[in-house]
Amino acid sequence: MRDASALAFGRLQHAEDLPMADHAIPHFHNDPGVPSITVGVKEFMCTGARPPFDHPHIYIDMGGDSEAICSYCSTRFVYDASLGAHSIPTECELSDA
Repeated sequence: MRDASALAFGRLQHAEDLPMADHAIPHFHNDPGVPSITVGVKEFMCTGARPPFDHPHIYIDMGGDSEAICSYCSTRFVYDASLGAHSIPTECELSDA
């Protein structure tokens, strides 16, 4: 099996030989300035606003909680599994992440 230790010890030639995640992490922004965004995932990135006015992209993992607050912009994110990788309002989905 190929792993990071094999790369570190020179048994693999390139980092691209390592297995990669099979999905992208959704990104959400709060350009509309809403007090909360409902999302259908528990792991995502908050960008605050759309570039070039975005804050550092913050990885948020709700874990067992049903809501989280971004430490940069204080946007409240509420989990609703029925949404999948989408949000309400839908305009808070950042498609060019």
